This record gives sequence, structure tokens and C-alpha cells, in this order.
Amino acid sequence: MKSIFQDWKINEQKGKLIMVMYRLASLCTKNKILFFLGLPYLLFYRFTLEWVLGVEIPWRTRIGKKLAVHHGQALVISPSTVIGDNCSIRQSTTIGGKEFDKTNHSGSPIIGNNVHIGSNVCILGPIRIGNNVQIASGSVVIRDVPDNCTIVGNPGRVVNKS
Repeated sequence: MKSIFQDWKINEQKGKLIMVMYRLASLCTKNKILFFLGLPYLLFYRFTLEWVLGVEIPWRTRIGKKLAVHHGQALVISPSTVIGDNCSIRQSTTIGGKEFDKTNHSGSPIIGNNVHIGSNVCILGPIRIGNNVQIASGSVVIRDVPDNCTIVGNPGRVVNKS
């Protein structure tokens, strides 16, 4: 059960609920037997997270240890996104691929470790966000980001590299 509660200490109440629900849903998809046994929970998860809490984190999304979700509202993460360890995400953030038309989609972002994402941020496309990155509120990130820097603006640009 440790893996289900791994985000517990770093989240506030709503973030705790979101992450425990995500970890349990993700666990239900580890093999076919768990998937079929957990199917009622997966339906409950999707309804509760999307319709009640206003958060879209598909159970197929790969999220590392200790993700902090601050003010979990209007958060959208695509299923093919990968998020590293010790990251934090604030409200009204979109992380996913670009849709060119109904049948043509780009890839999704890969986010490194120790990345802090401010509110109202869009991270779009098959890009890579490095480790130890700060992304300022309102930024739109559509290009790769190197390690150890701060990103601001639309389009996102490096303003501080340490």
C-alpha cells in the first residue's frame, strides 16, 4: 500500500484525494485480472475526477513518486505524458499533445524530476522538460527545456539558468 499513499505527505486535502485515487486506478491497470476486478472502481474514478473534481489524469499516465497537486482544479494531463519524481503542478494546467485534426495528434511531453509547474501553464507537444525546472504561471511551453532553468512567457523562454 505504500505506493498508493506515496504522495500523501506533500499534498493538501484535495491533492491527497486526487493522487490516492490516481495511484489506485493505475494499480488496477497493471494486469488483465486487476483491470477486470477494478473496472467498477475505474468507472468511479473517471466520473469522480472528471465530473466532480474537474481534473483529468488518465490512469495510463506515467507519474513518478511524490507528485504534489496544488489547488487541483481544471488540470488536464494526456494519457501518454510522463512526469518524473518530486514534481508539483498547480491549477488550470494543461499537459498534452497538439491535435492537428481529428485523426492526427502529436506526441506528449516528458517531464523530468523536480519540475515545478505554475498555474495556467500549457505544456504541449512531444517535448522534453529537463530536471530542476521552474515554469512560471501563464507560460506556454512548446519547445524542449534544458535542465536547471526557469521558464516564463508565451512562448516559454529561459530567463534564468543555474
